[in-house]
Amino acid sequence: MTFKLPELPYGFDFLEPVIDAKTMEIHHDKHHAAYVNNLNAALEKHPEFEANCICGLLKNIDSVPADIRQAVINNGGGHHNHSLFWQSLTKADSSEFAGLVKEKVEAELGGYEEFVKSFSAAAATRFGSGWAWLALDKEGKLVVTSTANQDSPYLTGLTPILGLDVWEHAYYLNYQNRRPDYIKEFFRVVNWDFVNERLAKHLEKLGK
Repeated sequence: MTFKLPELPYGFDFLEPVIDAKTMEIHHDKHHAAYVNNLNAALEKHPEFEANCICGLLKNIDSVPADIRQAVINNGGGHHNHSLFWQSLTKADSSEFAGLVKEKVEAELGGYEEFVKSFSAAAATRFGSGWAWLALDKEGKLVVTSTANQDSPYLTGLTPILGLDVWEHAYYLNYQNRRPDYIKEFFRVVNWDFVNERLAKHLEKLGK
């Protein structure tokens, strides 16, 4: 089994004006595709791992042979991070922050405004390239964190629920060096319905 580039669930221009069509085209067709191709190339050296799901590989990264481990972290993380990112986005100003995620954010993170503040800070202060995350810990509690490069929260025992890509290729055509503007606009295109579905599914897996 080889990993495949997933199709976007919408057109390149669907997220405009928050994320422009050219950025989406390059981001998906070039950057994400490269992660998939490089992941498959790495796994060819150890075909016994090819049948594993990407989440399983990242959760059990120490079991991956040392000679391809960093390639799986970089490219497997890039593949999973981006696959989650595309699904987490929708048309600007069309999705309501409600339901289970609202309940847990209010109970565990101090409410929506505090969550936005902490998530934005995690994204803005991530030096160089990386991601900001809303994730679940092993106890089923929400946490806000960030990771460098394409590292996945799975590597540290967290389950990613919502992520924001702050690599420059994710925003530079439209926002140039104004990362804080990109972060602010991101909340307009979050697909909270998808976030709620993912949150409920993983809480169930944790028995919460």
